[in-house]
Order: sequence, then C-alpha cells, then structure tokens
Amino acid sequence: MTNQLWPALLAEAWAALSADSAENGDVRLPAGLEVFWVSGVPGRLPSRLPAEDVAIACAGAALLAAAALHSQRGGDDGSRGSPVARLDRGHVAAAFRSEAHLRIGGERAGPGFAPLSRFWRAANGWVRTHGNYPWHREALLRALGCADDAENDPEPVAAAIAKLGAREAEDLVTGAGGVAAAVRGEAGWRAEPPGLAVAATPLVVAGSIGIAPPRWRPAGPLPASGIRVLDLTRVIAGPVATRYLGALGADVLRLDPPDRPELAMQTYDGLLAKRSALLDFGTGGGRARLDELLAGADVLVHGYRPHALDRFGLNPQELAERHPGLVVVSLSAWGSRGPWGGRRGFDSIVQAASGIAMAESPDGERPGALPCQLLDHGTGYLCAAAALQALARQSARGGTHFRELALARTAHWLLGLPREATAIEPSGEDDEQVWLTTLDSAAGPVTTVRPPGRLDDEALAWPRALSRYGGDEAAWSRLAGPVNRPS
Repeated sequence: MTNQLWPALLAEAWAALSADSAENGDVRLPAGLEVFWVSGVPGRLPSRLPAEDVAIACAGAALLAAAALHSQRGGDDGSRGSPVARLDRGHVAAAFRSEAHLRIGGERAGPGFAPLSRFWRAANGWVRTHGNYPWHREALLRALGCADDAENDPEPVAAAIAKLGAREAEDLVTGAGGVAAAVRGEAGWRAEPPGLAVAATPLVVAGSIGIAPPRWRPAGPLPASGIRVLDLTRVIAGPVATRYLGALGADVLRLDPPDRPELAMQTYDGLLAKRSALLDFGTGGGRARLDELLAGADVLVHGYRPHALDRFGLNPQELAERHPGLVVVSLSAWGSRGPWGGRRGFDSIVQAASGIAMAESPDGERPGALPCQLLDHGTGYLCAAAALQALARQSARGGTHFRELALARTAHWLLGLPREATAIEPSGEDDEQVWLTTLDSAAGPVTTVRPPGRLDDEALAWPRALSRYGGDEAAWSRLAGPVNRPS
C-alpha cells in the first residue's frame, strides 16, 4: 500500500477527535503535524486492507494529541512550543502485536487464543466464537449442549455448529451469554440493522455536559505528567489506551473486579505503566471508594458494555453532576447505538461480523484475519488521543467531556479506505527485537515492546517495574489533585 495514505487518515482521525470543537466545519491539525515524522520501510503489517496506514494514523493521533497538550501546558520549562513527534513503522507494527512479543521469564504467558476461540464451519457458512474467558467458554458449551470437559476438545463443538445455520449458531450462543458472530460479507453487514447503526455513527462520538470550570495542572517533563487516569478496562483496546497515557506521564490506576480475574497474558500486557487494585463496586465500601477515586481523577476510561456501569452512577449525566470537569472515554465492541449496543464482542468477533474476515480471505471462501488485532490496538490509541484532546479542551474551556469509541466503528473506517491486492506482500524486514525492552516484575523479567513514539528525540518508555495484578491500594499516589484554572 502506498506510504502516502497515512497523512490523510491522520487528518480524518483528528477531525473526528475534534468534532465537538469544530467551528464552521474548520478543523485544523495541531501545529505538531508540521514536525511529525514517520520513518521505516512499508510492509510491516501485510494485509489486503490498509492496516499499516491505519495503525500509523491511530498511533500518530495519540502522539500528536500528546504534543498538543504538552504545548498547551507549557512543556516542562513553561516556554516550549509543540515538540517534534516521530514514529517508526517497524515500531508501530511491533506495538500493534505487543501481546505476541510478551515474554515472562523468557516464556510466553499463554496462547493468544483458547482452543474454542476460532472459526467453525456451520451448515451454511462460518461462525467465529470467543472462549478465552471461563464464563464465555461455559456459556458457549452450555448453548451448544456440549459437556464441560469439552473446553479443550474442539470436536464436540465443531459437530454441534456444523448442524446449525451460521445465524442460528450466533443467536444461540449470544442468547446464552456467550460471544459469537456469523461471518458476513461487507455488503451483508452494511445492509443489516447493526451495520446500519455503526455506519450512521461517527468514528468518535464527542460531546460535553453541563458547566464546569477549567482544570489546570503545572506542566511536567511529559505531556500527561500529573494527570490522574482511572482505568476500568481489560483485554486489549482499553489497556492499550491507558498504558500509553501512563507512558506519557499519567498516574494510571486500574481497577478490576475480584471475582473476574484477568488472563495471564492480558495481565502483564495490560498493566504496563499503571498500578493495579481490586475493588468490588457492588459493596457499599467499594462504591464509596469508587466515588472517592472519581473525585480525584482527571480522566475515566472504561471498556464495559454500554450502560453496564449505570447502576454504579457511571452514566454521563450522573458523572457530570457528581464529578464536574471529568473527561470520560468509553469504548465497546459495537457502540451504544443500534440493536447490538449491549452485545459482547472482541476484535476477532467484530472482524468476522463486519466483513473484514472475508476481505482478508486467502481464497474467497475461508475467512481470514488482519495481521494483528488492529481494531483493538487502533481503537486503543484513538481512545488515548481522545482523552488527551479532551483534556486540552477542558483546560481551555471547562466542561465535563465525553468521548465514545467502538471497535466496529474503527472496522467501518478501515473497510471504507482504498485497498490494493498487492498490499499483502511483506517488506521482508521482520526483525522487531530492536523495539523490545525487559522490565522487572514479581514473576520475573518481563519482555515487551516499548511504547511507540519519540518527542523531541526522547523515546517514550515504560516505568522500570510492573505492578503485581491487584497488588496496589485503590488510592491515588501522592500527587496534587485537579484544581480550577486561576483567573
């Protein structure tokens, strides 16, 4: 794919991120674009769709939003302008495959997909299921009438799905609380109500509620220094967003429910540059502590299904009333609009339903896949960009700001872009070891990909040691809380 596509995509992403601040349709990129450089040889993410250009645009949007916020805050000396921002194609490709590079004590933390997370041949097509988490695996087996001991044996599941139509299997599994999607072509998805709802929604839903004074913090050495981020995300997209904010200097606190432990691979890949605590929002003490943490936060990022957290007071209206001035970024698989607004989903499931799997088919009959979890990683970097852009907006004009993103909207954007059949040829340069770093952890040395990007030729980096999952107190570190901008 031509290496000239990413600048136009970066401009599109920035326009979507800035939609709530546009005046008369005039949306300008930050001044940092004039000093934004992308190096490296194309072809690191070979695909029939422009995966590499979208990856660069998403990571670039986050880096540019960081540069713009740093400039607005005055940098670390109170006088600097926008820092020079740089990305390398090879580094971006490695970062978008970070879970594949993760090693703990030199060994992989676990398989990327469980045996029951795969494509299955149905009576009239294909179905994709997701069974990495025990509760989703149990729902899948229950829906198909398979025994519990079939969780590592694909044969009973294959036999059960082979007797069903693809849509029938999809409905059966999702109705039982599991995760599945019939494989669709692009045209079929666009014609269905869920696809129509996704197509009618912008890449980034942006807005603000109520009146709140601007918040101000003294500038620090990094763009997000002193910013507090409450992280209620898991799997890939949300953790990618919040770990990048941590690499940019934010104080990130991740909260997980005690009864739903995270998978080992996602634990280490998702805890970079953040602290980790367990908190049950359903108890009186947990709810009170959550409210205390929100009172001290600048940003809330959550990746639960739309409205799943409303019972804890985390809907936009209540957040604006109780915590004015907060920036709230929410992400989900399908978005909050349309018939699939409350449906569970993951990157691989969205690829199957939206038409990406068939667009990437190796032979036009069997479904394929993107060269990385592009929807997860790309949406994650867009979420980080949305948080940074909204922080700058709040600091300048006040208000309580909300941003909503979805994997399916990122998929819709990708599918609408130019593509070339020759884009599937790799560059031949696949050595990504240069982008790896090793960190300390309680489980031993953890090898992972460094955060992509340089600002003023200073490479971003993870903190030296990783937190232990659930090992921190559900409290902010000793940093100054948010204050109103002085008059």
